Amino acid sequence: MRIQDVVDERLLDTLNGGTVIGIDIGSRTGKAVLLSGGEVYTSSVYTGINMQDTADELLEDLLDKSGLERSDISYIVGTGYGRIALQYTDIPTQIVTEISCHAMGAHYLNTDVRTIVDIGGQDSKAIRVDPLTGSVVEFVMNDKCAAGTGRFLEKVAEILELSIDELGQEAVKSDAPSEISSQCVVFAESEVISLRAKGATRQDIAAGIHFASAKRVRNLLKRVGIEPGLIFSGGVSNNVGMRKALEELSGHPLIEAKIDTIFAGALGASIHALNYSKAAVTSVKEAEDVFRVDLTGVENRIAERQEQLVANADDRKKVGYLCSYTPLEMISAAGVNHIRLFKAGNTETVASGEQITQSVFCDFTKSILGAFKEEDPLYTSLDKIYTFYTCDCIKTIGEAIGEFFTSADIYTLPRIKDKPSSRDFYNSQILSFKADLEQLSGNIITDGELSVQIRLYNQVRKLLTQISELRKRPNPPISGKDYLDLIKAFYYLPAEELLPLYQGIYDKLAAVPVREDRPIRLFMAGGIIADGDRKLIELIEDELGARIVAEDHCTGLKIASGYISEEGDPYRALAEGYIDQTPCARMKPLQERVEISGALATEYQADGVLYAYLKFCPCYGQVKNEFFRHYQQLGLPVLELPIDYSKSDQGQLKTRLEAFIEVLRERKGLAAIGTA
Repeated sequence: MRIQDVVDERLLDTLNGGTVIGIDIGSRTGKAVLLSGGEVYTSSVYTGINMQDTADELLEDLLDKSGLERSDISYIVGTGYGRIALQYTDIPTQIVTEISCHAMGAHYLNTDVRTIVDIGGQDSKAIRVDPLTGSVVEFVMNDKCAAGTGRFLEKVAEILELSIDELGQEAVKSDAPSEISSQCVVFAESEVISLRAKGATRQDIAAGIHFASAKRVRNLLKRVGIEPGLIFSGGVSNNVGMRKALEELSGHPLIEAKIDTIFAGALGASIHALNYSKAAVTSVKEAEDVFRVDLTGVENRIAERQEQLVANADDRKKVGYLCSYTPLEMISAAGVNHIRLFKAGNTETVASGEQITQSVFCDFTKSILGAFKEEDPLYTSLDKIYTFYTCDCIKTIGEAIGEFFTSADIYTLPRIKDKPSSRDFYNSQILSFKADLEQLSGNIITDGELSVQIRLYNQVRKLLTQISELRKRPNPPISGKDYLDLIKAFYYLPAEELLPLYQGIYDKLAAVPVREDRPIRLFMAGGIIADGDRKLIELIEDELGARIVAEDHCTGLKIASGYISEEGDPYRALAEGYIDQTPCARMKPLQERVEISGALATEYQADGVLYAYLKFCPCYGQVKNEFFRHYQQLGLPVLELPIDYSKSDQGQLKTRLEAFIEVLRERKGLAAIGTA
């Protein structure tokens, strides 16, 4: 095909250059586009088990069609589900997310495109595009659920004994689509079987399932904004039933392209390849040679401490606590050892905990119960569990621990923090806590010893703040992952040991020469990041080269935000100091927490915000929109990341993060990350 028969004529003069290929390996189909000498060549094959073999098959087909040799290809860009597997030692190669490639491809098909609906075999996306450049302005993806994807339609087609193409053709014949209430593949399957038993026609069921799926996609569109200039791409874009449902539900006609829009991603990849070949780009990860503080000694000391607690080496009572509002100064003043219960469990631990609690609890809370049920030696060695709770799920976990495993006491934290009565109540809870600790330990907590511990923990928090403030440098000398590992020591080691440890680390970091090269700076907000839950941060920093420069969650910088007065009544000082630290998202008014979070992101000069929370989290999942609106008012792009402790979402997380970082890099005018 001639290039003018494919590309919007308004952009033709931007496509001069070498011979390039874009390869889009989807979960069902591999697509490729070759641009050369004013011609466009396309190829598609079913995606095989080996992604490189699929890419090689596409490449050979394009060479056959064009009459070119491998040596004629100046650049390849890979995208899609299988992009990370692509390797060519004889041809310069980059990988770019399918989100950026679909945006660029749709832009070149028609510069009037403002929004893209991309539905593939395993996921669906809504992408808002800058009509001037083809860059991604905003995007959202579905979660791991298959509803709203090609797989959803395939399952229904199987039940109706139709092919996927026939399913769409049957759908457009219906005048009365069946009502499909469920958006879950499993339950929708049961619904379809029930509808057939009641005599519903295939046409009506097919139409109903397309509308149910399209409603899911419309919800994604609403989040980026539905406006004229809507185009449909991806493997499902040829389904006439889905096209009809999308047009009716969105209220806008779909833009028609001069080429099958299943090639939009591959076309966009080929245009990226053309730009790379012109620029002769050689990319590296941004944070590849940064100074890394050696925390091996910290990790070893934490492990030793845990072994000592299990062995009861010092014959002291040992307690665990569930929430950061539990006053450690009081526990230490009682001569009691303490740890925070915040291990992230694996899928087996989570499943074990779910046998005790409800399935709709988050993975963190289920991990705690699972650790007790699986007889984790550290947890089962504890004499008692305490929590000052705000989250109702944490309260329930504390109750379950007390009922099934070991003694537990629960203290209530006021949710309206600014009332004098709230502070009086919290003070009374702290005094009750004092009495219980004295009974448990057999030691009297004196005002003098409590004041000593208050001073020690104030110094610890001050050092943590000073270490964190080094992350305000253009290129921070400490990674977000390492900072969280430093915080982890706070939850396992006594203050007397933390002070020299943190001071030594601060001295080393402060001595690192300041570097002006600036990686993408990300602010992490949302729910708890537990001990061992590092997959998200490792993806961001180790694979994608960005940097977490500050965090607004209860196992990060927040613990350094509190200061306890060293004057007057130490018990009242604890109540005032703890309640005045960065508030929990369960406290009212929420706006205070939202504004603190936004101010922190601004103070640390973040380029964007990652709002990560565990699925089913009642604290952060339910209030997320308040945070999003505030970040956006501050001009901070936000990426929502609902996560769990399984490994199955690793690929989708990487796609989302890659695309988000690409958007931020384009805003900053930086080169894209890739492999040259």
